[in-house]
Amino acid sequence: MTRALIADDEPHLAQYLRDQLLALWPGLEVVHMARNGVDAAARIAELEPDLAFLDIQMPGLSGLEVAQGIEGDTRVVFVTAFDEFALQAFEHAALDYVLKPVSTERLARTVARLRAAPGAPNGPGMAQALRQLAPAPPQQPRLRYILAAQGERARHLDVADVRFFQADDKYTVVASIHGEYLIRTTITDLAAQLDPELFWQVHRSTVINLAWLEGTRRDDASRLFLRMRGHDAELPVSRAFVHLFRAM
Repeated sequence: MTRALIADDEPHLAQYLRDQLLALWPGLEVVHMARNGVDAAARIAELEPDLAFLDIQMPGLSGLEVAQGIEGDTRVVFVTAFDEFALQAFEHAALDYVLKPVSTERLARTVARLRAAPGAPNGPGMAQALRQLAPAPPQQPRLRYILAAQGERARHLDVADVRFFQADDKYTVVASIHGEYLIRTTITDLAAQLDPELFWQVHRSTVINLAWLEGTRRDDASRLFLRMRGHDAELPVSRAFVHLFRAM
């Protein structure tokens, strides 16, 4: 049985897509309905579904960011309201997509293509196409201070005191020497504002401060993990960012 995950932050649209898919594909099993990008990424890694229907615009992580972080064989189908220019990039890279508002006729064609080639991987140009489709970060001064919340209290934090940033549901956790705080800025936006010489993105949901990096470790499966000074738990590095540490 083919297993699928659906990710959309609008529950009624996600339910509509689920109902349409099950009507067109009776043998399909929907294993999870994600409400945001962080949940979608975690469940894809955990459940390893055959298919992931990802909305482009989601809180936490966008559908593009979730797709970039997939390390297994999950085939991605984007659910998008992008314009014609962007859709040409999808088609050029042989990426599957469904245009919003989702029509039964268009979804039926996608289902037919997926069923005809159930084991087909994502298009060979997927990584390049996703980089082209991702919005260019705005040019702005490097971030030095950040206003973050801890309960009902807010505090201005010097980014030099932050060990790492990590996406969590609709928020981003700021792990600083003063404790953990929350901000609404996404990992992508933070990476664009921070000094790239000091802050590295090491995972789809994590940006670290190199000044606090204590060491690295590889497990028996050659997966890379980071140790940060003053933080007990190790941070995983996804395959897309392992090359940053080859010289270490």
